[in-house]
Amino acid sequence: MGRGRGDQAREYLEKESSALVAKASAGEAVPAERVEALNRLAKLIEIRDAARPRRKSWWPVAAFALGGFFLSAAYTAPPLRLKKRGLGEPTVLVVWGPLMVGGVYYAAVGHLPGHVLAASVPYGLLCTTVLFGKHIDKIPWDEPMGIRTMPVILGEAGARRVAQGLMAAFYVSVVALVALGWLPWTTLAVFGALPALAKVWKAFDSPRPAEPPPRFPVWPLWFAAIAFLHTRRAGALLVLGLGVAAIFAI
Repeated sequence: MGRGRGDQAREYLEKESSALVAKASAGEAVPAERVEALNRLAKLIEIRDAARPRRKSWWPVAAFALGGFFLSAAYTAPPLRLKKRGLGEPTVLVVWGPLMVGGVYYAAVGHLPGHVLAASVPYGLLCTTVLFGKHIDKIPWDEPMGIRTMPVILGEAGARRVAQGLMAAFYVSVVALVALGWLPWTTLAVFGALPALAKVWKAFDSPRPAEPPPRFPVWPLWFAAIAFLHTRRAGALLVLGLGVAAIFAI
């Protein structure tokens, strides 16, 4: 049954309620069990309406999808070639944060509060850190080819500090969002990744090894793989915290 016009349950409730009000106004006795029955019906209608998914517009879903396609294509494709202009890293932050999370949220529930977009930033930061590490690794190849990624523009030393800053910003953003009530307190489980952060932080402060460590399959990528160790642990704990909050309605 629909809500409003054509909603037989609501029409019946309004009709019977009006009849009881008319009886009471005329001084007639109103059966208590009848009032209780109508109260229960009203509560059931309220629950039904709250559980019904909101009506979704198609155009925001299309906008998110097209936005993701455009930025993904423009990352390397002409004429924009965002990666070559130092815009690849911000693009990944937007795509893996607000665009992907926001798009999925809207497609699922039909609306998109601002705090959901804000809460997507920590995950985007983790993904961007891995890309930053990869582009640090590729400086010797990208720079001669005129591919001006942010690490090429900043230089290796500066890019390492920015990568560390992104990792630190992940924790700061989670704490800030929890303090604002935009993330559940269970997401503070991400601090369980601090031992991994310490290991990765030290690697970004140390010289790159001349030879690959044993059983290291992605050489010559080094900083990308090291950054991924932290991203994998911190990202898993973030999802775990969100899952626990959803299960226990925290």
